[in-house]
Amino acid sequence: MTLPYAEPLVRLEPQPRVIPEPPRVGEPGGPHCGLCDWLDDFENSEHEPPLWYDDDWALCRATGVTIPGVVWLASRGHHDSFSDLPDKVAQSYGPVVARIERAILALGDIARVHVYRWGDGSAHFHVWFFPRPLGMLEARREMLPLWADLLPEAPKEDVADAEAKIAAAMAADH
Repeated sequence: MTLPYAEPLVRLEPQPRVIPEPPRVGEPGGPHCGLCDWLDDFENSEHEPPLWYDDDWALCRATGVTIPGVVWLASRGHHDSFSDLPDKVAQSYGPVVARIERAILALGDIARVHVYRWGDGSAHFHVWFFPRPLGMLEARREMLPLWADLLPEAPKEDVADAEAKIAAAMAADH
């Protein structure tokens, strides 16, 4: 694994802590959760619908994709974390993640699928799926999102093709 930066890097000191932390999107006192609005009514939205969805989950397109196959999964209900997912939704998480991983691996030339949940953006539960291209060893482990952030944007047709294949695989795998 390799950082996508040239040496020498300069270590920074952490900033002073901000306590209390400002509310995130979707938390009381924070900005409204627009994701909830879209997930409640994506049929009537100007935005594209999810790639796949069921009663509990929606598999969504990413923007500015540098590696075709990057997608994210959101809970249909407004939940913040694993700790407050209703039991039914929590129990369906593993099988849905396995289906998404199979769909991404089926794109070909994918070595691994990384699943990330950072939890510091929106208070609406979502996880990211990053395919690590076969042979891109410098992007192993936690380096993949750093590399993905710095690579040039992938051609739109390649991204759309990957999304269509993932959506078809999700529809077929049930």
